[in-house]
Amino acid sequence: MPESVAPEPVAPERAAKDRERARVAAGEELAALLHHPSADVLLALLDNPALDEPQLCLLLERKDLPSEILEEVGKRKPLLKSYRVKKALCFHPRGPRLATLRLIRDLYLMDLVQLALSPAVPAELKRNAEEQLLARLSQIPLGQKITLARRGPARVAGALLTEGHPQIVSVVLDNPYLTEAQILKTLSREKLPAPVVPAIIHHRKWSISYNIRIALLRQPSAPLATILSYLPQLTVSNLRELAAPGIVPETLRRYIQAEVQRRLSRGAAKGSQTSKDQ
Repeated sequence: MPESVAPEPVAPERAAKDRERARVAAGEELAALLHHPSADVLLALLDNPALDEPQLCLLLERKDLPSEILEEVGKRKPLLKSYRVKKALCFHPRGPRLATLRLIRDLYLMDLVQLALSPAVPAELKRNAEEQLLARLSQIPLGQKITLARRGPARVAGALLTEGHPQIVSVVLDNPYLTEAQILKTLSREKLPAPVVPAIIHHRKWSISYNIRIALLRQPSAPLATILSYLPQLTVSNLRELAAPGIVPETLRRYIQAEVQRRLSRGAAKGSQTSKDQ
């Protein structure tokens, strides 16, 4: 197989000419320069008064865009008057950290959702996008909250579950990004809105989670008849932890103690029968 040939470096004279062209180019020539490999040429292009918003956004779509170009765009306030430019800078995999952390405050709601869920975005930026969403929850109308409940990231979904609005709870429990950890965090609260616990108990996925069932046993508002049905599926070790004083209401504690005693008695009986058979 023939060896791959690296692109030839641009000669200094050619680079200088390209920089001059970049400052004054228009039309097709300007469009062609958007793909130029030289950072110096692209920096000169930013000074071109003919460079418009669509062309700048096209430039920002380049995944191989030199970091100094991204940094420079993030510093230029006239360029950042454009919402599309702000968004493109935030979504670039190598967007300048300080600029993007500042700019995400200006993003629209669903763009923040997209940013928080994007696998190409750095983890710090995703966390900040989630923080922005959480900070806006109290001002968001119900319709948008329902949209967030369907498609929002895990922490936002957990916050909406904890809010417990009747029209949101069943929707958010079906959110594909909602995690068991977020539901456990919600159930750890002593007081919850009335719709939350019943919705979790009757949900086809979350109601069969072992850890969630343990959390429901600790939840004061969980109906006794339902949580008693969980006891036979729990380990003796977990039952003993729940039977410690102050963990669950006294009435439930007595049921748990009885279940532990029943298991121990059954185990002793099996051991005795095994000895006789031998």
